[in-house]
Amino acid sequence: MSISSTPQGISVSPRHVSFDVTEELTTLWHGNNAFRTAFFNALSLQFPDGEQQFINAVRLYRDRIVDPKLAQEIRGFIGQEALHSREHKNYNEALKARGYDIEAIDERFQKHMKWVAKLAPNRQLAGTCGAEHYTAVLANSILRHPEWMEGATPTMKKLWRWHAIEETEHKAVAFDVYRACVGDDRLRRIVFLFVTYNFFKFTFLNTCSLLKTEGKLWSLRTWVGGLNFLWGKPGVLRKCLPEFLAYFRKGFHPWQQDNRTLLADTLSELDGEYRPS
Repeated sequence: MSISSTPQGISVSPRHVSFDVTEELTTLWHGNNAFRTAFFNALSLQFPDGEQQFINAVRLYRDRIVDPKLAQEIRGFIGQEALHSREHKNYNEALKARGYDIEAIDERFQKHMKWVAKLAPNRQLAGTCGAEHYTAVLANSILRHPEWMEGATPTMKKLWRWHAIEETEHKAVAFDVYRACVGDDRLRRIVFLFVTYNFFKFTFLNTCSLLKTEGKLWSLRTWVGGLNFLWGKPGVLRKCLPEFLAYFRKGFHPWQQDNRTLLADTLSELDGEYRPS
């Protein structure tokens, strides 16, 4: 019996695409809105090192997986995350052209990731499961609510949609490895508390750093609009909150958020643009 929970019809395979976002990142690419642009850029700044850590944590256990389906999905997961890391590294490098102090922001996050890498393997894997839950819920919402990217430049829309598709496809891979090799539900939930704190901490700090460069850090109008975007209307975080909190449920599993139809509809709409290679 397979221990993989990825539904039939979902392929965990990397798409060898690349995005030239150099020109678009010299602008406030999200509708000329400083906060929305900074928020998505703040997420991107965590991805290269964060996703490399996800790969490392899963690799610590891959030799213990005998289920061929899950073993294949681990290979796909590593391939997808490696490409995400590459594309967001290029993305983050391009942000320097606008005058952002990316080195200082990277140094702050890398210090945290070096600490994470010293944790026991089961805690590293539990942390990966928690962080993957955040990315999966956000990915689902980006696909379900295309209006959240309304006003964004064309290539940036494509990049974020590509990332969202693949995060959805592999959202249960690390979780299935954890369930098979660790299986401690209490540890999973405790570690999620720390993941939650650090996810919001670094997203907030990164957003502030970027807004400071834009001269908008102390702009009341910028923050009121930003808080409305996140918690009011459209309410990016407000609408995600129930799914974020679902992780604390006993017996939680990522595919309890069954968005297979949304994923299929999105891929059909793209008409093979992001076909795995």
